[in-house]
Amino acid sequence: HTDTKKMKEIISWLEDGKNLALVTDAGTPGISDPGGILISQIVNFSQTVEIIPIPGASAMISALSISGFSTDKFVFMGFPPHKNKRQKYFKEVASAECVVVFYESGHRIKKCLGELKEYLDPKRKLIICRELTKKFETVYRGTIEEVSAIMQDERGEFVVVISNS
Repeated sequence: HTDTKKMKEIISWLEDGKNLALVTDAGTPGISDPGGILISQIVNFSQTVEIIPIPGASAMISALSISGFSTDKFVFMGFPPHKNKRQKYFKEVASAECVVVFYESGHRIKKCLGELKEYLDPKRKLIICRELTKKFETVYRGTIEEVSAIMQDERGEFVVVISNS
């Protein structure tokens, strides 16, 4: 969420040889995260700056690692659309033959569960992880019905992992 003026300042610091790290409160920078905009600006406006990753898991990888599902093949689908094409998105999720991972906000997680119920095989397992690696981390496991029944109204960022069909 850095403004253009601040981005130019950051690029200037980098071009002057300063070492900076991009850290966010929403998982790994650049993976379905606004940090990707800053990285794009640096790449587009500087030929001399080296960008290197710092090892560490994203929320997606953390959720997959504790899912208990076969993760030799999976698809990451980012965030569901806010309005248009949500039905198409959830139909695609439900028809996937491999594990599916996507992000959802706390504002829309209950709506998301309702929409998933329309398309997902009721026996298919999923986990929903909230605020992974943070103080209020929560993990829900079960079928769509089981998870919907126990999940509280909560805020935060969610990772949804759905088992293969």
